[in-house]
Amino acid sequence: MRTLYTVVIAMLFLACGDKKDGDKTVYLPASNGNLNSISVVVDNSLWDGSVGESIREIFAAPINGLLVDEPMFKLRQIPPQVFDGFATRSRIVLKIEKGEIAPSVKIANNVFAKPQTVAVIGGKTNQEIIAQLKDNKAKIIDAFNKEDVKEKQRRINLSLLDDEKMENQLGFTVNIPSAYKFGKAENDFYWLRKALDQSKTIDIMFYEIPIESISSGDSTIVDFVKLRNDITKTKIPGEDDIYMKVEEAYAPAMFETIIDNKPALEIRGLWDMESYTMGGPFIAYAIEDKVNGRYLVADGYVYAPSLSKSEYVFELESIIKSIKIK
Repeated sequence: MRTLYTVVIAMLFLACGDKKDGDKTVYLPASNGNLNSISVVVDNSLWDGSVGESIREIFAAPINGLLVDEPMFKLRQIPPQVFDGFATRSRIVLKIEKGEIAPSVKIANNVFAKPQTVAVIGGKTNQEIIAQLKDNKAKIIDAFNKEDVKEKQRRINLSLLDDEKMENQLGFTVNIPSAYKFGKAENDFYWLRKALDQSKTIDIMFYEIPIESISSGDSTIVDFVKLRNDITKTKIPGEDDIYMKVEEAYAPAMFETIIDNKPALEIRGLWDMESYTMGGPFIAYAIEDKVNGRYLVADGYVYAPSLSKSEYVFELESIIKSIKIK
């Protein structure tokens, strides 16, 4: 076991795209795998016990901001003895090594294929492995998410919408699939829609708010909800006083993140319609733009009753994370 672990760790440290073997370049094969899916390389006995339970609790945890639980990642277990050939080409790999080795976590790109992110967790006992998983879960999930976003953005970039007018008006660039169409285009507000069928849509709004309009501390999320409700009520109202608002029964979750090397707030929650039965998840980012004294807000939401929502929310996340402020 120590020999296998040493070989894998050595590959991790050397991994940086195509590899050199003496004077020759060894070209890595293309990776494969669905988005938001992890190949978990772990012994059957560990997978069926406490280690597997911890892996499922961490990586298949419910996504924030969805009414019905959907897992963060879909997990596919692969026993180490069959992790060879085509199986090693998975785009995201979590490998568990148990043996006479120090507790450790190693993350690297393009180890067996490219693009690829591999995390190897090692330890002598189940307890050591579980501790490494729990202590480093945020770092591992972030690395896996970045790989998925990068792949989704690659697919989006194959066919892009012409949104130059919006970008010039609001002073940023963003990559949006050509399947989206403008529903409203004003100087300070843009609303785009992608039809899933005649009644189901993915929507995204872009607008800006003064930087002083969101305070810090406990009132940050309250300020954002109020601002969002004002925007949706005035910019995309329906008939007979029907308008979108943040669902009051479910408190949105807020996180601090970075977009375009700038501080940003990530807000995930649920929306519904005043005086009408409609609703779904939303994901919004308020990107701090101190140079221009504003937050640039990218705010997406999904209306897809009877369908799983996670892949649509992830599409919105990937679009928004392509933003670059001019």
